Amino acid sequence: MKAYTKGWIRKAAAACLAVVLSLSLAACGNDKKIENLIEEQEENERIVNLFSPMEKIDPNVKNAARSAADLTIIMAEKKLGVTVEYRTYTAENYQDKTYDDVILERARNDMDDMYLFNPDTLLTLGAEGKLEDLSGLESAKNLREIIRIANTVDGKLIAIPQEVVAYGLFVNMDLFKQNHLELPETPEEFLECCRVFKENGIETPIGANRWWLETFVFAQAYADLYNGGNTEAEIAALNSGEAKYSDYMRPGFEFLKELMDRGYIDAQKTIVSEAIEGEGADFLAGKTPIVIAYWGAANSETAYAKTDFEMQVIGFPSSRGQMPVMPMTGFGIGVNAEHKEDAMQVLDIITSDEALQVYSETNRVISPSKNVKVDCVPALRPLNSRIEEGIYVLGSNAGMKVEQWGNTCLIVRELLNGATVDECMQSFDKLQAYALQAES
Repeated sequence: MKAYTKGWIRKAAAACLAVVLSLSLAACGNDKKIENLIEEQEENERIVNLFSPMEKIDPNVKNAARSAADLTIIMAEKKLGVTVEYRTYTAENYQDKTYDDVILERARNDMDDMYLFNPDTLLTLGAEGKLEDLSGLESAKNLREIIRIANTVDGKLIAIPQEVVAYGLFVNMDLFKQNHLELPETPEEFLECCRVFKENGIETPIGANRWWLETFVFAQAYADLYNGGNTEAEIAALNSGEAKYSDYMRPGFEFLKELMDRGYIDAQKTIVSEAIEGEGADFLAGKTPIVIAYWGAANSETAYAKTDFEMQVIGFPSSRGQMPVMPMTGFGIGVNAEHKEDAMQVLDIITSDEALQVYSETNRVISPSKNVKVDCVPALRPLNSRIEEGIYVLGSNAGMKVEQWGNTCLIVRELLNGATVDECMQSFDKLQAYALQAES
């Protein structure tokens, strides 16, 4: 499917205008002044090229996230007199290349001005010095500290998001009440809930997919690191090799292995299931009491916004109680961007408090600005209250030398495919050794 942009439409209109003018020229002679007006109009047009994922597969489907982003882009275009042209990724166009593969290639070759990055590509390109430092933007002054930490590489703020993505456990409260269960806080309490569900006839208590099981791991691995008051020192120890990622990760992997061994997670189904598509139907039908999803799924009618039962979204079990897990995406600008100055101004406006208020109210999401607050749906209040208290872990952190979200996801898949916990820990040790070697 072809993505038509405002810039393309403008060029098409200019082409039509050129045809009309050419007919006029044939009637009244070769007027060079009119030709010059067209050339001057095209030369003076200010363009910012934005590369991002394709926002919708079906052009007739309403997409709130795209609408919210468009509102902020329009705000920037009006204030600055620029045109933001969307250059979008679709699997159809790039076939076997993932979005991350493509964005790395494009950013390394300075093909666009501004990009919407996933956490792993942020770390890679930040370490390569391919992204501009955004700390001087006015909007950067209003960021929550979590955003600044997660998107800083070598002292440079390399990305700013329009929303904070939070993952949690979506639970069917009707099933919990029917089975006389309280919502779990710790790994031990979670296992007990799963045991009761299984004994009472629920074949698989946890609906899972091949993308998001790492959230369980992060909640247990980094509960103390991010909430124990010693975050910077612990990350420094990991980056230097004094501490091992595998020591942090082991409890979470042992917990996942126990869930699999007891039949609380169906590993064979999970490894082939896509997000929400694999487990969503059973959750909505009341067959599965627990699934993993992100904040926006509670607002989306294509996910879990409408259920026939009471739903709540809580954090993952950890030694510090229910723990939200928050990976980061964000907009970054190429250090060699052709239209860097205009791109910086656009980003400053679309991540300003004024724009983020519009974006957050439209999408009902957590804002990266500490000044912007939006009411959430009742189901999300338990998760939101933890975040507002400052209790969470990061699922991605550009300040860590080993990329977290993507690597942990892949190593969890090794576990699902039959690897032992020790073998998974060896994978983390190899990643850390490689990162240390690359630094030396």
